[in-house]
Formats: sequence, structure tokens, C-alpha cells
Amino acid sequence: MTLKRETFTVGMKSLVMQGNGCTAFNEKGEVVYRIDNYDDKHSNEVFLMDLRGNVLFTLCKHKMGLFKRWKGYAADGAKPMFRVRKSCRSILGNGESSSYNVTMGCDGSFYRLQSSAAGKSAAFRITDSSGRVVAEAKRKKSASGVELGDDVLSLVVEADVDHSFIMALVTIYGLIKRQI
Repeated sequence: MTLKRETFTVGMKSLVMQGNGCTAFNEKGEVVYRIDNYDDKHSNEVFLMDLRGNVLFTLCKHKMGLFKRWKGYAADGAKPMFRVRKSCRSILGNGESSSYNVTMGCDGSFYRLQSSAAGKSAAFRITDSSGRVVAEAKRKKSASGVELGDDVLSLVVEADVDHSFIMALVTIYGLIKRQI
């Protein structure tokens, strides 16, 4: 968590050859977060790590009937820190966008993860319980304004927000959209 707004570049590819995952770089171009999944793509369990390989979150997919839910465990936690599930509106909606509810395990507060278009769109935002945008991701553009591939995102995280938590949600979004 920092006192200022920060921008990250997120590549939805692993730095490890023959691996699946994603990597987040800070504004200085330094690796800050990474996911390296050596098994298959779209795994049921992935680990969000810092640069040194310390696990920050374990992210697990649980299938309940037709619906998939994700749980995020802090590195030292036995109970989930948060849960992610598709919102009812999104399930019954017109398919133009998708929305996921994020419920915090400790105090019941919630966040919402919303994509702006159907399909594998890279653009999405994360809002808190008051509707304030705490993070937003869009396709990264070069200095000349050319959009890079749909697997390279520019992620803006507002001040006073836990960056590792936001990165855990970005990872789950990538897994849901089959980008990781």
C-alpha cells in the first residue's frame, strides 16, 4: 500500500519459458509481482509471488454446480481472505459486460470487478463498496499511441489500496478470461 496512485504494466505471460502466468512491472520497469504456473494453463490453483518468489496469495478455483468461484488465501492464512463469484446480474444479463463480486472474509466488505465488454476484453475496473474505482486496467499503449497486444495491460491502482490484493484480483480475472 502506498500513499500515491501507481501505474503497473501487466504482461499476461510468464517470464519462464514453457510456463503460464503473468508478470507485473512498476513504473521503473522492475518486476514487482509474478505468477509462474508450470502445470497447465487455467490451473485450479495458482500462487501470486513477489520478485523473490515469496508467496503472497494462493488463489484456488472451486466449482459449485455450474458456477465457479475463486478463493484467495493470504500466505499465512488457513481461511480465505476473499471470495470471487460472478454476480447474478451478470449471469442473467445480456452478455455485453461481466461483473464479479468480491467478498472479504474478515469483515464482509466487498468489491466489484467489472469488465467493459463481452469476450476476452482486457479492460476492466475494480470498485469498492462505495462505488469508488480503486483500480482500472486497459490495454497498454506505446508512447506513440499504438495499442499493444491484448495480453499487455496498463493497471492504475489508486492510493491507499493494497497492491498485492489488487494484483490477486487481476490474476483471477486473467484466469476467468483464460488469459493465464
